[in-house]
Parts: sequence; C-alpha cells; structure tokens
Amino acid sequence: MQQTFKLRKFNPNDLERVTYINRVCLPENYSDYFFVDLHRRFPETFIVAEENEGVAGYIMCRFETGLSGFGFRGLIKKGHIVSVAVLPPYRRKGIGEALVAKAMENMQFYKAKQCFLEVRVTNTAAVNLYRKLGFQINRTIRSYYADGEDAYVMSRELHFK
Repeated sequence: MQQTFKLRKFNPNDLERVTYINRVCLPENYSDYFFVDLHRRFPETFIVAEENEGVAGYIMCRFETGLSGFGFRGLIKKGHIVSVAVLPPYRRKGIGEALVAKAMENMQFYKAKQCFLEVRVTNTAAVNLYRKLGFQINRTIRSYYADGEDAYVMSRELHFK
C-alpha cells in the first residue's frame, strides 16, 4: 500500500486541528495549555500526520524517570505516549503505526530507554497495533478512565544505536 501521508513535527498553527482530532476521537480531552506545554517541553515527540494538506492524526509524549519494569536496573528515563489519535476517515492506512514508530524513534533525543502507554482494555485495534510494535501488557489499572473503564499499561524497551 502506498503511503499517502507525511509526518512532521507539530507547530502551534496545528493546535486547533489537533484539539479537534482529540475531541472527535477520544473521550479524554485536554486543555490547549496541556498541548502547548507538551510541545514546548518535548517537541521531538509531538508529531502530526498530514494527508491532503490537512492534519489527520497526532501523537504527543512526555518523559518521566522511574523503575524499568523489565527486571531491576534502577531508575531509567521513560517515554510516555500520552495521546495518539487518527480521524476515522484516515484510519487503516498505517498512520497510527507510523506516528507511534516515529515518536519512539525520536525518544532517543530525550535518552529514553523504555516507552509506555495506557490503553483501554476494550480498544482491541489499538492493543493489537501496540503488540505489533513490540509492546507487552504489564498490568491493568482498574477504573483508570473517567467512565470507569480499566486500562492496560503496555511498554517496550527502546534500543538506539
């Protein structure tokens, strides 16, 4: 399948479109300040996908320090995928996979050794995508979401040359 989209770093002109995508695709919505703050702090991993000159999806991440979860190695830097969404007409074209892969690649700028995320236990398509990208389910957080749904915490190690 030929790729019809391109990835690029988010810029502040994308804010209105990204917040629209967030509202349409996800029940968890964030303030404009939250988006702008993550971009200011971690610009390399706030990425948008453009198709037909319009933003069709995005991913944004932050970085934390914590225990690895893959055996004891002390404290490490972890990339946290906070939010990823693709508008329904643009799904099943590889955009979500490309966004996650690019964000993980760019996590090397922040010296992350591991990547993790939370995903609804009922979001089978997303869970399968993350598994395809090497993520494993580590644990379940009960009633993680505002509507009471549980979340899987999924993670994978990152290896950079």
